[in-house]
Amino acid sequence: MVCIAKKEILLEYLADFILFLAKTVTIIGGIAVLAALVAAVGQKTKKMHKGHLEVTRLNEHYEHLQNDLKQTLLDKDQLKKTLKEAKEKAKQEKKAKKKSPEDEAGKPRVFVLDFHGDIKASAVKSLREEITAVLSLADKESDEVVVRLESGGGLVHSYGLAASQLKRIRDKGIKLTVTVDKVAASGGYMMACVANHIVAAPFAVLGSIGVMAQLPNVHRLLKKHDVDIELHTAGEYKRTLTMFGENTEKGRAKFIQDIEQTHELFKEFVKTEREAVDIDQVATGEIWYGQKALAMQLIDEISTSDEYIYQKVDQCDLVQVEYIMKKSVTDKFGLAAESALDNTLMKWWERFSSSRFFT
Repeated sequence: MVCIAKKEILLEYLADFILFLAKTVTIIGGIAVLAALVAAVGQKTKKMHKGHLEVTRLNEHYEHLQNDLKQTLLDKDQLKKTLKEAKEKAKQEKKAKKKSPEDEAGKPRVFVLDFHGDIKASAVKSLREEITAVLSLADKESDEVVVRLESGGGLVHSYGLAASQLKRIRDKGIKLTVTVDKVAASGGYMMACVANHIVAAPFAVLGSIGVMAQLPNVHRLLKKHDVDIELHTAGEYKRTLTMFGENTEKGRAKFIQDIEQTHELFKEFVKTEREAVDIDQVATGEIWYGQKALAMQLIDEISTSDEYIYQKVDQCDLVQVEYIMKKSVTDKFGLAAESALDNTLMKWWERFSSSRFFT
């Protein structure tokens, strides 16, 4: 009887354990399925949203700078008086706005975008999103877009796309201003010339309306070491010059012809977008600093971007728009390496080419 009782207890314990195990497996399985669904939705959302828009009200930024300085420099009584006057001024402006029907629409807006160009004009990925967002709200009767542009140029097709993105603003009838604090040369100037108004600092570098290409050739070195390179193409000019094969005069002539044709397209583009310039005078590949660029009508005004924007702080709502792309760890390492390569190439070019820029 005792043995039977023990067996019944053991069987009951075993049944409870199996039931507990089944419940545990069911719960874990349910959690796993739920996690998989959440991950799938998250992955889909991640693909749909590759970045986000950041909007900064520059009026508030400038006001904070001013207040920080006041709190440091003014004594207690002066600060109290200044804050009281500012509060009273804001109150009066609010009253005036309510009484004036024409102010109901608010102040004109100035949308500020930034473009820092590398050789591949990679920033165009964000620029196109920023422009799309701005065009959805900008009023062609009162608003303005200011692009703070810095670029020494790069690949022709990449900067052609970037210039086309800026042209979207012009095509919508919205005033486009490009400001250049340091450099807008070659592909950078291709972008700048699209603007209604170009503003540059006194020593900003502009121009370099030209095209260059260079290609190392190690054919003689390979031949010396009995190394053969075979290149097969379909099409007479599929490949003109190569790095490893033996280059011909015919291929070289075609290569130069392609460069000349690209230069002509560049010249026509600048002439179309900026009719005032003497294109034959400026399209020599030379660069000019701000004051000389103004005399040659490559730009319209001498000023820094800070001064141009800040002078509008009382009359306009200043809005900085930036589209931040999501980057994986791999992308971050890749961008760091690419940036280092770009910097190395630019330093090399400046050293051996008397500070001229290339597209």
